[in-house]
Amino acid sequence: MLDYLIKGGTLVDGTGSARRPGNIGIKDGRITAVGDIDEAAKETIDATGKIVSPGFVDIHTHYDAQVFWDPNISPSSYHGVTSVFAGNCGFSVAPLVPEAGDYLMRLLAKVEGMPLASLQEGVPWNWDSFGSYLAMLDGKMAINIGFMVGHSAIRRVVMGEDSGKPATPEQLETMKDLLKTSLAEGGMGFSSSQSTTHNDGNGEPVPSRAADNHELIELASCLKEHPGTLLEFIPSVGVFSQERIELMTNMSLAAQRSLNWNVMIVTKGTRDMVKEQLKASDYAAEHGAEIKALTFAQPVSLRINLWSGFGLDSFPGWAAVLALPMDERKVAFSDPAVREKLVRGLSHPDIPVVLRATGNFKKMLVEETFCEANAKYEGRIIGEMAEEMGMESSDLFFDISVADDLKTTFLPNLGGHDEESWALRGEVWRDDRTLVGASDAGAHVDMIDTFAFSTALLSEGVRDRNLLTLEEGVHQITDRPARYMGLIERGRLQEGWHADVVVFDEASIGKGPIYTRYDMPANAGRLYCDANGIGHVFVNGQEIIRDNELTGVKPGLVMRSGRDTETVPIPAFK
Repeated sequence: MLDYLIKGGTLVDGTGSARRPGNIGIKDGRITAVGDIDEAAKETIDATGKIVSPGFVDIHTHYDAQVFWDPNISPSSYHGVTSVFAGNCGFSVAPLVPEAGDYLMRLLAKVEGMPLASLQEGVPWNWDSFGSYLAMLDGKMAINIGFMVGHSAIRRVVMGEDSGKPATPEQLETMKDLLKTSLAEGGMGFSSSQSTTHNDGNGEPVPSRAADNHELIELASCLKEHPGTLLEFIPSVGVFSQERIELMTNMSLAAQRSLNWNVMIVTKGTRDMVKEQLKASDYAAEHGAEIKALTFAQPVSLRINLWSGFGLDSFPGWAAVLALPMDERKVAFSDPAVREKLVRGLSHPDIPVVLRATGNFKKMLVEETFCEANAKYEGRIIGEMAEEMGMESSDLFFDISVADDLKTTFLPNLGGHDEESWALRGEVWRDDRTLVGASDAGAHVDMIDTFAFSTALLSEGVRDRNLLTLEEGVHQITDRPARYMGLIERGRLQEGWHADVVVFDEASIGKGPIYTRYDMPANAGRLYCDANGIGHVFVNGQEIIRDNELTGVKPGLVMRSGRDTETVPIPAFK
């Protein structure tokens, strides 16, 4: 007898093949039958008029800390995501030594926008090895999750307070040994960052930014000994230099694995930059390596504030001010001389084009205020108000922020909602050199709403704009990332494969309105949106969500490389 029979639905199997009517039989965590099924079941799900697809796969998240207080891994699970990968950008929380815990907490609070109080109250910080961290999570997750081994964590554990300096040959060897051990214990690969937007809790560059090319290539080379692993990297912001393209290529060749980089921002204003960034993939292919660009499933809506300061701290002069204690920071932002210096930093000629909008106060929208005096500014553009008031836009920006204890939320005008940008986005999604994802779920909880990438793609990108067929859209977030990551027997509706399955309504799937939800430790808030049109979510053959409600079961697997993933060879080693 089957555990579940999903009956009467339309199957979109993940491969990109045409949809077809059919049933799905599930037993003991596996899909045991596809098509016409006569076998009885303990429970039958009526999927008439609905789409039945594989569970969605998200290869770029930061759920490393959230898993301790939210084993349901929301909101991803509600949006049909059944497998995620965390530990990206070099920011894993394992391995760990006691003296590194406080540093990593403050680094995550700064660079990934996680509330410090939540990290302090909600995470035990009592593991040591990578394997012991994974073991603490076993049997407790609602969905499948794997973790990369982060460069900054490795550096901090090995080098301590010297982690912001060049490594000695002895330190590099110790890092390589620790990385190899972490990979052997189940780490999914190696992640690192060289991005100028990544600064730690002290406003200093994160440890991985102190690494030279030799260190990065040597650490990447550790992967070739460990099956089912790959590389994730943040190379820089903007157009890549030839040196950076060669570095990524050499990392891929040393690892004998693919490298994916984050993130490609696609708008009509970045068309030329996109073209140049994709040349990295072409160069790698010519040399037998592989480089894939991660790109968003939607236009980016970025929220900034002076409380966290992420994004603004990449402008010259800003990091030091944003690293000050809050009271001192408010005083600094009230000082005309400090303001003048900061505003000069916004127009520095070396600022990449994709960051310039983050510092364009004139075009910013005031999204949310926190004191009565500021309520009148909500929903208005700073430049328009400043002109009415006869003042500089920058002064109005700082005045509003200081009055709100730096918590005011502003929306920079990043563009990307126009028809030309959407058309380009569709072209990029279809490009074999890219992967759709870059959700960053679990990070920047007060800044971005890309966590709902799956329902965003299938609603606006597929149904509303016809940039992809439904079959293509499902393929982009199921089988394609699953095959890229080397997931074993996941990503398709195929007999014998793991029963990660989503039942959804094609006409109504989407993401609900964005709102702030105060459900994190220390009563901290995060941006959130509910999923629309998702009827059922199965993970490893058990139903975890029905009609947007949790069932309470936790069948998710804490995945290990080599056991749950297999090596996907790059051209030079096929």
